[in-house]
Amino acid sequence: MRTLYLWIIAILLTAPFFVVLGVSVGASSNITFPPEALSSAWYDELLTEADWLAAIGRSLLIAVLAALISTTVALAINYVLWRTGSRFAKMTFALGLGPFLLPPIILALGASLFWAEVGWYGRMEATIVSHGVFFVTLPLVIIARGFAALTDEVIEAAQMMGATPAQVFRTVIFPLIAPYVMTGFALVAIISVNEYLVANMISGFVVETLPIKIFNNVRYGYSPVVAAASMLFVALTVTILLILARITDLVALFGTSQER
Repeated sequence: MRTLYLWIIAILLTAPFFVVLGVSVGASSNITFPPEALSSAWYDELLTEADWLAAIGRSLLIAVLAALISTTVALAINYVLWRTGSRFAKMTFALGLGPFLLPPIILALGASLFWAEVGWYGRMEATIVSHGVFFVTLPLVIIARGFAALTDEVIEAAQMMGATPAQVFRTVIFPLIAPYVMTGFALVAIISVNEYLVANMISGFVVETLPIKIFNNVRYGYSPVVAAASMLFVALTVTILLILARITDLVALFGTSQER
């Protein structure tokens, strides 16, 4: 019974994926499943049409820069907290958890009003900074696990060898927490690429990311190229997670033990 229950859940979760996949490789310009004939025309349009390529490029650029901001801020906060344990560092860490405790619409509305006052509304830089700040919670928590796993012995050994604090960080600490940093970076990039609400409310349709492009396409007339774009999201996410699983221990990084 338990196995049957799990199979039912798996089917319900994956069914939309296979429907979208079928539409994306179908030759018909209408939503038909299963496809009557197979074609790569929609993927060709997605990867050759200038508007779609521009949207993909914007989304990837925003994702990489936002992930860089998030992981840099998270790394700095965790390092200061680990090194000093000051009340200010603890307050900053707690503040970094705030974005995931608030509804996204509140964050998006507040950001749009802020950037309008600053004069950056409708600019890509506003979207990059907003994603970098709002998604900092993930790398903040993940990198904190990396610092928690550090042992005093390796730090003391490096200090006894005459290493400066900067050298200790560069040669000992950072190599040990690098898997956590890479994981936080990758997860922020994945979320940023798929994020619609914040990007839309901060930049409107001026900075057309891939999610906004998909929404516009559906809004003004559906095309199966949207299904192809959706599958691009899936392929990107799965690829990144597979790479992380290859070079890191994702189970351990998320704090889950495989031991029984």
